[in-house]
Amino acid sequence: MTHLTLQAVTKRFHTAYAVDHVDLTVPDGKLVCFLGPSGCGKTTLLRIIAGLETPSSGTVAFAGRDLTHVPANQRDFGMVFQSLALFPHMTVAQNIAYPLRLRRVGNDAQAARVAELLELIQLPHMADRPVSRLSGGQRQRVAIARAIASSPKLLLLDEPLSALDAKLREAMQVEIRLLQQRLGITTIMVTHDQREAMTMADEIVVMEKGRIAQVGKPLDIYRNPVSEFVADFIGLGNILPVTFDGTDRIGLPGGQQIVVDAALRASGAAGDVRLLIRPEDVSMRAASANPGPNVLAGKVAFIRDVGSSLEATIDCAGFTLTAATTPRETPDLQVGMPIFAELPPHACKLIAARTAQ
Repeated sequence: MTHLTLQAVTKRFHTAYAVDHVDLTVPDGKLVCFLGPSGCGKTTLLRIIAGLETPSSGTVAFAGRDLTHVPANQRDFGMVFQSLALFPHMTVAQNIAYPLRLRRVGNDAQAARVAELLELIQLPHMADRPVSRLSGGQRQRVAIARAIASSPKLLLLDEPLSALDAKLREAMQVEIRLLQQRLGITTIMVTHDQREAMTMADEIVVMEKGRIAQVGKPLDIYRNPVSEFVADFIGLGNILPVTFDGTDRIGLPGGQQIVVDAALRASGAAGDVRLLIRPEDVSMRAASANPGPNVLAGKVAFIRDVGSSLEATIDCAGFTLTAATTPRETPDLQVGMPIFAELPPHACKLIAARTAQ
């Protein structure tokens, strides 16, 4: 059963469209990420779902019930804001119990529920500690516990990890995902971090200029983006302007020609298209190797060494490529080294060029 349905949801501010005719279904029990750059409408869409904004047109339905004009406090949704919005003068237990007090839950039931949630977030020993004395990760867990205290049917997260440092952020991504799976609660999370979305989501909704650019599972979107915008926003990618007239050959910017698999050629339209190949799909060979089909001569211009992996920038005639490798695979890689870059036909995909602003 689909829990949440949006139909033609639109939000205008004067003549500007923050959300532009969005249709979306959110499956029951899944974690869905709204992903996109600043100003793409993802937070406005989340606030419409929460009831904090009223759409200019369109409908929001949950479990078959029209919630478009239902106030936020009557939707039975939990929400974690970017700022977390915890009460600094309250203890951890008091913060978690707050939504239960608003619903006039009895004291004994409140205490039992708070104790249950403290165990769930692994902070049972901090019930009486002021939230002002917690670390960033601990505050994050308390905010989530408060949001789910009243057992909401939908959990909404508005960039909740943006204020954390990189290491803690990655740890919290795993914690939130495991917690969501354990509870089985339908969750929508807003983020501008594609790595975060890839790590956490069952399904990603990529947004561009108030509209949905693509919806799908993380790996499907990464491997099969529908446009240059999606390909560029999701992960690293070599995106090259090419000429394509529907024949077997694709013309690269430097005049070289390569072959792309028939199925991937068919996915692009003749005319203004781009060639996408991910860095991990670009193979590097020593300059002494015999060139074959789809092998381009170049020179290593830059190496980004992050220990377990290497990213090499290769200067080819008329364009550059990024190739991902490891120190074990290419132990002697050096800047200035002549190299051959192989673009496997099955890894080359034609996509629609980005539309003009």
